[in-house]
Amino acid sequence: MRAGLAGDEGAYARLLRELTPFLRTLARSGLARAGRSTAEAEDIVQDVLIAIHTRRSSWIPTEPLVPWVRAILKHKLIDFLRRRGTAGHVDVDSLAEVIATPADEPGIATRDVVKLAENLPAGQKAVIRAMFVDGHNTQETASALQMSEGAVRVSLHRGLAGLAKMLRGSI
Repeated sequence: MRAGLAGDEGAYARLLRELTPFLRTLARSGLARAGRSTAEAEDIVQDVLIAIHTRRSSWIPTEPLVPWVRAILKHKLIDFLRRRGTAGHVDVDSLAEVIATPADEPGIATRDVVKLAENLPAGQKAVIRAMFVDGHNTQETASALQMSEGAVRVSLHRGLAGLAKMLRGSI
């Protein structure tokens, strides 16, 4: 994205190509969670790609790209569900959890998280990996790591705080 903002059209096109499968996976997960057909994911992906393109100057180059992209996706998904109507209640909190999980897509977000998490204490690194790389929820992570759900939440909170501190330190 930085290179694209600096005028490198090839790098910008490559970014959009690499983001597309990641966005598609998240859009399908969000639609499935809302009880909608995943076939509608392409409409959301296109809306997100257009929003990224038209709002790319609003991204702050010293900040991580993936949270900015996920925020756009979250809002486009919610807008899509509102426009199309739903056959029941859409739990926005559960959609946020789906969007925060990269599922099976080993894209940009996974590489960023894995690289930064290497500097965390072992327990925090294991929780971050289980939740953000492997896509497990709190209960699954607790079971896999033989921890209580509360301990997982504390490790997650501390790990995210550590990652944020690392990011602030690199600016």
